[in-house]
Amino acid sequence: MFDSAVHLPAIDHPELLGEPVRRLIGLLPQAEVFSIDPALSDTEALCRAFGEPESTCGNCVIVRGHRSQITRTVACLALATTRVDVNKLVRKRLDVRKASFAPMDEATRESGMEYGAITPVGLPADWPIWIDPAVAQAPMVCIGAGTRASKLVLPGSALLALPHAEVVEGLAH
Repeated sequence: MFDSAVHLPAIDHPELLGEPVRRLIGLLPQAEVFSIDPALSDTEALCRAFGEPESTCGNCVIVRGHRSQITRTVACLALATTRVDVNKLVRKRLDVRKASFAPMDEATRESGMEYGAITPVGLPADWPIWIDPAVAQAPMVCIGAGTRASKLVLPGSALLALPHAEVVEGLAH
């Protein structure tokens, strides 16, 4: 996976990780990191440059919903070849009337990560992390590292070590 990139143990290279990711990378000892041109951070560009199928990448989206005066936020991780079921499954599980992707400026400010590099590793402690089963079952998956200049590669099941992470059946289609 992304074999032409030099993979390094992420725990030994915090300089390649976004600040919030550094705090929790110790929970993922199997994680490797590799540097990229920030212009390649978007999944399609990354896969095209490395000759990888998009099915090897996981995309983390931040979804927000409101009920009365309460705002609920969740991070959803699905393979890049699928779409998170925001309008049905996520909305119902969040118990909100309407759910939508968090505005980019809010997602980046609150996560402390760069747009196009948001990852479930290091998100705010009160955000649940919902992982599609296809990600959890992936032998290796490429995800953001909190900065557009690098990516993490790890077994999908390793992500279940993150606080508040759970596999959610039917999360993506």
